[in-house]
Amino acid sequence: MQYRPGPRLKKTAIGTGVTLLLAGLNLPAAMSFAQDRLHEYRISRPAYQAQYGSWEIVDVPEKYRTNAIHAALLRTGKVLLIAGSGNDEEMFEAGTFESVLWDPADNTFRHVPTPDDLFCAGHAALPDGRLLVAGGTARYEILGDAVRHAGGAMVIKNEDPDRGREFPEGTRFRSPAGVEYVSETAVTVPPARKETVPAEEGERGEEQERITASEVRVFVVATVEGEEGVTTGPGQYEIVGLRGKDADNLYGLAEEMTLEDQDFHGLNVAYEFDPEAERYVPVAPMAEARWYPTLTTLPDGKVLTVSGLDDIGQVVPGINEIYDPETKEWTTGPERYFPTYPALFLAEGGKIFYTGSNAGYGPDDQGRVPGIWDLEENSFTEVGGLSDPDQLETSASLLLPPAQDQRFMVLGGGGVGESELSTARTALIDLSEEDPAYRDGPELPQGTRYLNSVILPDDTVFTTGGSRDYRGRSRSDILAAQFYDPVENAFRPAADPTVPRNYHAEALLLPDGRVATFGSDPLFADKDNTRMGRFEQRIEVFTPPYLHAGNEEDRPVLGDGPGELERGGEATFRTEDPQRVAAARLIRPSAVTHTTDVEQRSLGLEVERGEDSVTVTVPEDPSLAPPGWYMLFVTDDGGTPSEAVWVRLP
Repeated sequence: MQYRPGPRLKKTAIGTGVTLLLAGLNLPAAMSFAQDRLHEYRISRPAYQAQYGSWEIVDVPEKYRTNAIHAALLRTGKVLLIAGSGNDEEMFEAGTFESVLWDPADNTFRHVPTPDDLFCAGHAALPDGRLLVAGGTARYEILGDAVRHAGGAMVIKNEDPDRGREFPEGTRFRSPAGVEYVSETAVTVPPARKETVPAEEGERGEEQERITASEVRVFVVATVEGEEGVTTGPGQYEIVGLRGKDADNLYGLAEEMTLEDQDFHGLNVAYEFDPEAERYVPVAPMAEARWYPTLTTLPDGKVLTVSGLDDIGQVVPGINEIYDPETKEWTTGPERYFPTYPALFLAEGGKIFYTGSNAGYGPDDQGRVPGIWDLEENSFTEVGGLSDPDQLETSASLLLPPAQDQRFMVLGGGGVGESELSTARTALIDLSEEDPAYRDGPELPQGTRYLNSVILPDDTVFTTGGSRDYRGRSRSDILAAQFYDPVENAFRPAADPTVPRNYHAEALLLPDGRVATFGSDPLFADKDNTRMGRFEQRIEVFTPPYLHAGNEEDRPVLGDGPGELERGGEATFRTEDPQRVAAARLIRPSAVTHTTDVEQRSLGLEVERGEDSVTVTVPEDPSLAPPGWYMLFVTDDGGTPSEAVWVRLP
């Protein structure tokens, strides 16, 4: 492909022009200007882009710029960007929740009405192409000296078997000492359970009725400020306004009320996003509220939902749920505790592999050891061999291509919480081995947290962004990207991005073979950490080298073929040059947040070439390829991919 400089580059001063410019300007500033122009010239050259790729900022109209906390590729090829309140407490208090739908094919945008604060929810693709979104934010955190009202969990008990009660937000509870507390959410307490006790079980050998009080939990805060609202022991609280039997039957119980940090509180809501109607459709809520949960698709298309902060700001204590897309209902899953946003991947045989990656909330000594979780037996087999095991928070994880090989990778990460620690460690594990254990992979160029990793159609892994320190603190963002080659077990450099990405950043593969990056939520805006950071609303797209190797017409092209594939069967697609097709891949679309993307996976397909078609063999095992929509790519010997064809696996 012949290179022709654009108007901007034609006007760029190189050589003598730069020398003349230096003579008339301040030397350091002029040197920086010249170096920037020289860099722009160098990275625009076809030879450079054919080796390293290129980046481009997307033109996003101002009214569609949003704080992208979540990014999910839909089967329509559009990308759903979910902000909710976008980590902006003013938006939360105003009830302003956002989602934006971006079509990368023609760079158009539209707002999507967002019914709840889906900030820090979880998501997974369903078999019919809808996106399940569950959880979100019910309350923002209050930390340190900002906690002026003591608070804590209150359990409301109801001993009346004939009547339940609704208590609105702001219901008052009075302690034995006369201090009042108000609830922060509305709750409904069902009637008490009444059952008949057989005569042989009764105290006097007679049939009796047994009443078991019902209960619900709610977070309350003191109406008074400071130490006056603190309690250090358990107590029973009257519900202000109740009289007579109601006051006897309904009351609150609490262990303590403190001025300690008050974390985010989760929501129990769930929605299916319909990619055709482009709207959220409510479904049954979860039993537990969850903020920072992980959703993992199972072989039967149901979705396992794990962890998150609950309705009082505590990590859900091992209570997991399973969503059935047929009934739109939730059932209780096997119990197991994990910190928030654990990287839980569906593995061969229907087991769940926990890579150890997570997004942090929870004790540093619970639920952080990687292992294989057998859901049927509810057993957990730990795996060892991992270097820097105390630096798994905000690390990236993925199932390396092809998924049939069952090799997983962990990249980077940092210490728990606001730790300054970060690691350059990568680690690999092969679950097909008899006793799988991690072994060190090639190191990243530097310690990196918040790294995003994306599987490409040529079986390489593109990694980008991140920061050395917590949330880019002390201007520690890393403007670098690299490719990992699973065959060579080595990294090679890619073109540097221009937009820094750390906490609340995402990256995903587009159907045209490019990679889109979104978000970033730096804590500070300067090296001295004196100015607050601003959420990054720019979208930047990476074009890999395989799309710079020739003209657009040089790409393989897939034509007509079946829209639904048969498991274990074959599928034939027309193509003008079947002999050019060297490989085929089924790639599941991403649903990513907080560097956690347990949805993406790439499956290798056997290819048979005909006169004007190619035939691929479809995987049979749903634990390798769970039901849903996939992008089908074919590539040539040089790794250049076709544009994706969307197909569905039942």
